[in-house]
Amino acid sequence: MTLPLIGITGRVEQAVRPPNPLLHAVAQSYVRAVELGQGAPLIIPPHLEQDHLRAIFERLDGLLLSGGGDIEPAFFGEPSSGLLWQVDGQRDRTELALARWALAEKLPLLAICRGIQVLNVAAGGTLIQDIPTQMPGALAHNAVLRPLEQIAHTVEIVAGSRLAGLVGDGKVEVNSAHHQAVKSVGPGLVISARAPDGIIEGLEASNHPFCVGVQWHPEVLVADRPEMRRLFEGLVEAARNR
Repeated sequence: MTLPLIGITGRVEQAVRPPNPLLHAVAQSYVRAVELGQGAPLIIPPHLEQDHLRAIFERLDGLLLSGGGDIEPAFFGEPSSGLLWQVDGQRDRTELALARWALAEKLPLLAICRGIQVLNVAAGGTLIQDIPTQMPGALAHNAVLRPLEQIAHTVEIVAGSRLAGLVGDGKVEVNSAHHQAVKSVGPGLVISARAPDGIIEGLEASNHPFCVGVQWHPEVLVADRPEMRRLFEGLVEAARNR
């Protein structure tokens, strides 16, 4: 059986060993989760010329938008709050192009943490640039001092949504590692999950064969949580059926 090819967006990091070259990287948990879902993972470098990026896109059966730093606010028409982290404008341009192509051409897409924000901006939406300062009284979503595998809060899944079909409806326990979130929802996307404080935790496109975004990190929960594994299985199944 030929495994569907699932592209995973990568990031730039600097090696700690001299001469400290720049590296293209992605967390192993994304790769393992795609493998567990029976897909063949392919890391997509974040700094590519458009024609090279398009050549990769046309060979993909599915796309995973991974987590990472903040999106440059100019891409959603706002000035910077001054509270941004690890902004990489070229990565933004790369991922926004991939997301727009995936939306327009119905390529199966799973968007995780930063990925859901990229998806929303690609669709024409905006972001909360910093939850603690813009949403007083919100939960502590950016829990950097606890392990990513640790449950942070619940989310309420919208009944009848594609997300509910994968992880179940009602309350689901999730982890959390973000200080930004979806503000205005882009046209064509609908909300599929919220945290108890109202922060949007799930988006999907109803006119798309598989376009699901979640604000948490299911890739680190797949070993013990079958409902999280089903997100990746759903992506791969849609990629296989495309």
